[in-house]
Amino acid sequence: MAEARSGIFAEMAEVREITVDGPADLDLHLREATTPFIVRGLIADWPMVQAGRQSSRAARDYIQRHARDLPFAVSVGTPDSGGRLFYDDTHAMNFQMLRAKLPEIFARIDANEGAADAHAIYLASIDLHQFFSGLHEANHVDLGERTPLASIWMGTPTRIAAHNDVPDNLACVAVGRRRFTVFPRDQFRNLYLGPVDNTPAGRAVSMVDFHDPDYAAHPRFGEALAHAQVAELEAGDSLYIPAMWWHHVEGLSDFNVLVNYWWRESPRWLGQPQDALNHAMLAIRDLSADEKQHWRDMFDHYVFSNGPEVVGHIPEAARGVLAPLTPDSAGRLRAFLLRALSR
Repeated sequence: MAEARSGIFAEMAEVREITVDGPADLDLHLREATTPFIVRGLIADWPMVQAGRQSSRAARDYIQRHARDLPFAVSVGTPDSGGRLFYDDTHAMNFQMLRAKLPEIFARIDANEGAADAHAIYLASIDLHQFFSGLHEANHVDLGERTPLASIWMGTPTRIAAHNDVPDNLACVAVGRRRFTVFPRDQFRNLYLGPVDNTPAGRAVSMVDFHDPDYAAHPRFGEALAHAQVAELEAGDSLYIPAMWWHHVEGLSDFNVLVNYWWRESPRWLGQPQDALNHAMLAIRDLSADEKQHWRDMFDHYVFSNGPEVVGHIPEAARGVLAPLTPDSAGRLRAFLLRALSR
């Protein structure tokens, strides 16, 4: 039974729930959805979920039996962090990144489970195929023709600041309980994003503490909350988060395990939009207002509008990267950029 929500979560709208009838029905919902949805019990039959229903230790034993003998990256927070893996007062990270074998990490979790002064321990985005043998095969969602990146996230109670991801995301709670707070893509201005080049995990995060929001420093956060939705997930439940939707994630149990699947509908050989944004900061942002307006028009012409007037006057065989990209032409453009950036 989920606990009563408090704070900003108390009156928040809930993410809609759907039922699915097999992989084909799930595929249809994933193709058509433009907003998040919950599927209760989607992975309830996983052996990992069943182990977690016995106990946290049984879940760790089950996972450890499948682990390869490799060092795992693990984040270790301070006892006073409240599980919030974030910045400290100097804007450095308030956690250490360490590497250790999984039995050592799990032994530390065993020793600290339930302790009030325990360090937060968090294994984030661990590739299921690289670091485990047979775990994915025994515990996975049939996503049809998609070829997603499958990752596992494990740890003690944690709070991960609101961020977004470029791919679509199916997040499946295997052990423990999690709370996701999600926001539409357009709410980024109201979430008060931090640095893009100094981040906890590679993506800019909201600077707002969801458990103690400072409305004087972040007055527009109230507008973000008007668009927020919350998903309280038990073991066996899954949440679909469309690409670029913002999400704040909390592990609410003494031990939490999430398996997620990321995929993009666009081809993998296309570039990353964030790389283009970063380069635009380097090349365009600090130009004069007049020059920036010119480049705004150029981006609209070549990228955002990209109408027939862009190439209609060029022979089809001579259009180069102005034509629809292929793996070969994308590779040539990437090589051209690498040469330009290395000068």
